[in-house]
Amino acid sequence: MNFLAPYVEPIYAAFRIVFGFLFFSHGAQKAFGLFGGQRMTEGLPMVAGWIEVLCGLLIMLGLFTTIAAFLASGEMAVAFFMAHLPNGWHPLVNHGEPAVLFCFAFLYMAARGSGRYSVDGVRRV
Repeated sequence: MNFLAPYVEPIYAAFRIVFGFLFFSHGAQKAFGLFGGQRMTEGLPMVAGWIEVLCGLLIMLGLFTTIAAFLASGEMAVAFFMAHLPNGWHPLVNHGEPAVLFCFAFLYMAARGSGRYSVDGVRRV
């Protein structure tokens, strides 16, 4: 018996909101220099920062989650292969574990959609 079954939708909403917030926070470091980060003003780090800010906000809100999460998942795959893989194949060794976790969490969200407790869920009603 799955005692959490009645809470699947609120748990998924919390999952989506927390991952969206963390992704937004990483982007805010790059785009605005917040949270102890350094503002990136050019190149791929700047583009990554803006993708993280925009997709993180959309994912948190549950607005166009499928598209935003798919883009975020792809960005994290690119980040892993470009920035981490050259330092070794294992995520614990190359410090790419957060990129892998974000990538697969967002891939799941892209497949599952926004869920009931989201802006998209409200718009469907």
